[in-house]
Amino acid sequence: MSAIVTNNMVLERDQNIPVVDLSDPDQELVARAVVKASEEWGVFQVVNHGIPTEVIQRLKNVGRQFFELSEEEKKAVAKPAVDSREGYKRRYELNLETKTGTVDQLFHNIWPPMSVNYKFWPKNPLDYREANEEYTGHVKLLSEKIMEWLSKGLGLRGEAIKEVTGSEYMIIVNYYHPCPLADLIEGLDAHTDISGITLIVPNEIPGLQVFKDDHWFDLESIASAVIVIIGDQILRLSNGRYKSVLHKTIVDKERTRMSWPVLVMPTSDMVVGPFPEITGHNDPPKFKPISYKDYIYRKLRHLSFADHDS
Repeated sequence: MSAIVTNNMVLERDQNIPVVDLSDPDQELVARAVVKASEEWGVFQVVNHGIPTEVIQRLKNVGRQFFELSEEEKKAVAKPAVDSREGYKRRYELNLETKTGTVDQLFHNIWPPMSVNYKFWPKNPLDYREANEEYTGHVKLLSEKIMEWLSKGLGLRGEAIKEVTGSEYMIIVNYYHPCPLADLIEGLDAHTDISGITLIVPNEIPGLQVFKDDHWFDLESIASAVIVIIGDQILRLSNGRYKSVLHKTIVDKERTRMSWPVLVMPTSDMVVGPFPEITGHNDPPKFKPISYKDYIYRKLRHLSFADHDS
């Protein structure tokens, strides 16, 4: 096994993170593979997923074109001064003390229509809206199929997870600037996703790492694959059966890395806790119900959940 030691942690170079081919005619086998990957890793990649390559490429093209605009043009969709999830903002500046690189981000809701605020959608390039709306239709179908398999993997109705944590969709466009000190810094620091599930398409520059069994694993770069990350809400719904994977990003010395995560989330007032049908005397609830807005409040302020869940 090939491995190196970095920051006192072992970084595995073997490509062991599951890859699931959704075109396999044995769909029961596909469903079992998705469930197994979610139980053991909390992350996997899907190929032959039904999203046309040209749709993904258009999404990437308009995102890249937006970030190539001048700073003044990008500020047309800047996050407002008041607290807002949507808009363009520089997330991090290069800082050797905190080991963070320069990262720019664009956030905006993409579903349902009533949650979409087009003032945060770039007007330049001109086809930005069309490309994002086309991708939204496809990624929504894919996410719903995965949530159906995960629900049935718990012995529940196929709609169970979607009804709780499949209500709102937000896209983030991450732009990681190249850095000659890439060996010393990271892009986004280690975290689990606050969402129910996250679906990511990256550009051709690898840089996502996931944590399992005290090891960091590099995610293999597969053209046209969609990366699926199980988030905190499905962890709680499944009573810990599905893992919310710890992950982070690194930057490249010379090339710009980009990624397009879509966060699939509950509504802010939705109360999320373990499904009663899967808990009992032999498997008591590991988490207490909490509204999604309260969960966000605690997580973003780094407040412990131990007192809430105990």
